Amino acid sequence: MSKRLDRSAIGVDGGGTNCRFALLHGGNRFDVRLDAANASTDLEGTYATLKLGLTKLAEAARLTKAELAQIPAFMGLAGMMNDTTANDIANRLPLVHLRVEDDRRTAMVGALGGFDGCVIGIGTGSFFGRRHDGRDRLIGGWGPVLADDASGAILGRHLLRSALDVHDGLHAPSPATEGVFARFGSAAAIVAFASKAKPGEFAELAPRVVQSAQDGDVICIDLMTRGADYIKSMLRGLGWQPGERICPIGGLAPHYAPFLPPDIADQLTAPEGTALDGALALAAQMTPMGEMA
Repeated sequence: MSKRLDRSAIGVDGGGTNCRFALLHGGNRFDVRLDAANASTDLEGTYATLKLGLTKLAEAARLTKAELAQIPAFMGLAGMMNDTTANDIANRLPLVHLRVEDDRRTAMVGALGGFDGCVIGIGTGSFFGRRHDGRDRLIGGWGPVLADDASGAILGRHLLRSALDVHDGLHAPSPATEGVFARFGSAAAIVAFASKAKPGEFAELAPRVVQSAQDGDVICIDLMTRGADYIKSMLRGLGWQPGERICPIGGLAPHYAPFLPPDIADQLTAPEGTALDGALALAAQMTPMGEMA
């Protein structure tokens, strides 16, 4: 006899660093974590990751592929820039009731829960959102080529740029830039790495920027200050008002707190949940036709 699929839901949070899957079924939750899923930088790799993740969810819950296919699913994926790509991914996956969007909405829903307020999402990429009187608005998140300031990818890239500036004699060296040359060996090697690096590879350098700034590295303090200024401008652009909660989400967002003005820093509030929780909540709201209730 087929297992009952009542009240089951699949959520996916696909980011530039890793992709997380969750399945609610039979009163249990099953979680899977795989490599990055960024539709703009590696569409085929994203599709392969999603397919593998669904297979692993089915195995964990002891469901057949046919049973899993009937469960409503919501996927928030990094780099999802248009409906054509979203529909292409949805049509290639073995799910009947599936909605695919970029990863901003799932993150915002998970972080705010049922409350109004703002989110600053800063990990490999960056985006910002505000919910006011129940209406959601999202800005940013257009990728590191044109946007994503303050993100891990941009911090990493700017650290490499700063190291090259030191090499050119434009700035005095700092422990962080000396660390860059200790890793890569030469300016030519830095350029060779940067010419092929994906956002996640740049972002691997971001923790060094954060730690070095905390240790007093002048160059990294400047990078974090510039990122904080960008955060401030984006919140103002959303219409944030003093007293509104601000949920920092993503691995880097909390580290900007010391660099933000007090009126903003004082409103930083722990998120209600994760982007994966948001994806599950959105999946649970879906109608049998895959649309939001």
